[in-house]
Amino acid sequence: MRSYYLAKIREQNPLIHNITNIVAANYCANGLLALGASPIMAVAIEEMEDVPAISQALVINIGTLVGKEIEAMLLAGKTANKLGIPVILDPVGVAATQYRKRIVAQLLEHIQFSGIRGNAGEFAYLAGVDWKVKGVDAGKGEANLNSICQQVAQKYQTIAMMSGEVDVVSDGNRIATLHNGTPMFPKITGSGCLLSAISGAFFAVADKSDYFNAAVECCSTYAIAGELVAKSLKETQYGQFYTGLLDKLAEISAQEVEQNGRVNYV
Repeated sequence: MRSYYLAKIREQNPLIHNITNIVAANYCANGLLALGASPIMAVAIEEMEDVPAISQALVINIGTLVGKEIEAMLLAGKTANKLGIPVILDPVGVAATQYRKRIVAQLLEHIQFSGIRGNAGEFAYLAGVDWKVKGVDAGKGEANLNSICQQVAQKYQTIAMMSGEVDVVSDGNRIATLHNGTPMFPKITGSGCLLSAISGAFFAVADKSDYFNAAVECCSTYAIAGELVAKSLKETQYGQFYTGLLDKLAEISAQEVEQNGRVNYV
């Protein structure tokens, strides 16, 4: 696979606006900095017209919904759409509660998302496919994951990025399966949230017509970084993996991505 947008992120240092959850905010900010982007973690509704205007992408993560945050997400998303900057949705645990279902439905109704990044359980719910979920975890089901990802992309006219043992990316027509990664990812809090955050950086430096390839490169880069870090660790060294992932995002090269990437198009 090619690596084109990683270098552009480091050259352009795009400002990525994150409305994310309190569990992962610090990690997402540091991950974006490590990669070469610049984070702004503004959540006050009073700023939701000003901040998108100075940003190159917006990432909305519903992990910990509180107070006026929903209103802020809606206003920021609508503003970003008017400005033409990409908007990414991370529908954390959307199937876990009726409240999350209602909020995600509201966001999807009023905001056009350039990308949606989530796990199999979240995507199955969005696609209307039967699935057993446990809180914010991916859960289990029998449906075809490639088909679920493609359905989400088609239903919401977006780039769907589904994380798992095998990552899947679809634009509704094309499907890419990504075979890098490590079982250590789900053992640290915020790993999925960070991927959503850095997808904002990849989309920020890409043309709209090439968001699919930007998403494939983003998910591959992230999975490869984790895979390379895990190789030098014991399988229980989650703390070392947590910090090592940030270090690797800072140093990973386009050559490493191209040499290690295992992408199939189906």
